[in-house]
Amino acid sequence: MKLGRKAIEIRDLSYAYPDGTVALSDINLDVIEGESIGIIGPNGAGKSTLLLHLNGLLQNNSGIKIFGEKIIQSNLPQIRRKVGLVFQDPDNQLFMPTVFDDVAFGPINMSFSKEEINNLVDEALKKVDMLKFKNHPSHHLSFGEKKRISLATVLSMKPEILVLDEPASNLDPRSRRQLIQFLNRLTITKIIATHDLDLVLETCGRVILLHGGRLVSEGDTLDILKDKDLLEKHSLEVPPSIYKIKEEISDSKSIKIFR
Repeated sequence: MKLGRKAIEIRDLSYAYPDGTVALSDINLDVIEGESIGIIGPNGAGKSTLLLHLNGLLQNNSGIKIFGEKIIQSNLPQIRRKVGLVFQDPDNQLFMPTVFDDVAFGPINMSFSKEEINNLVDEALKKVDMLKFKNHPSHHLSFGEKKRISLATVLSMKPEILVLDEPASNLDPRSRRQLIQFLNRLTITKIIATHDLDLVLETCGRVILLHGGRLVSEGDTLDILKDKDLLEKHSLEVPPSIYKIKEEISDSKSIKIFR
């Protein structure tokens, strides 16, 4: 990989919730612009807590920089324009009367013109194949459709970094496949926290393994996901598609992974 500018720089990130539960301990991580990073780990590893720090929804005194700019209270609007966060539960992201209103909410608050807002909404909805639902009530949509609209609410703001928390959860196989294809077409920096290790294998070039709030391993996606002992030690399993890759290697001595 060619080295580029740092999209994300994390130094000594620790965080404890008000009840004293330690969620993150001494996290250090650099993400290069254009990378796709998978964040994996068992329940309670700290994955979602880490994501919430990337656009300032959670904050402490440690150094987190987005494209060289430290996250502080005074620059949160600028940071959140650069870092788009898609929640696991779309009902946490959709709160307006219609799909249009939800997707337009961000651009409206960024002071775009009416014409620009309409164009941004249409463009975002087209990307997730939901333009025909533009005037529908968001709360009448299926779960999978809501997930797409949630993604569109972030895409409409033209983020430079896309952060997704369990993007494939509760999706049917067709919708999951479409999500993977979409993520692979998207060239911006992506951070994906998920239990779906097959999705990580298909979409991410590098993997970060968290356990107990600590970064315990990081490296090339294939190297991490084929390490049976490492994964089992941290309550994970080798994803089924790894075995298919091994068969392909045996048959052709070559491998193709989409990243």
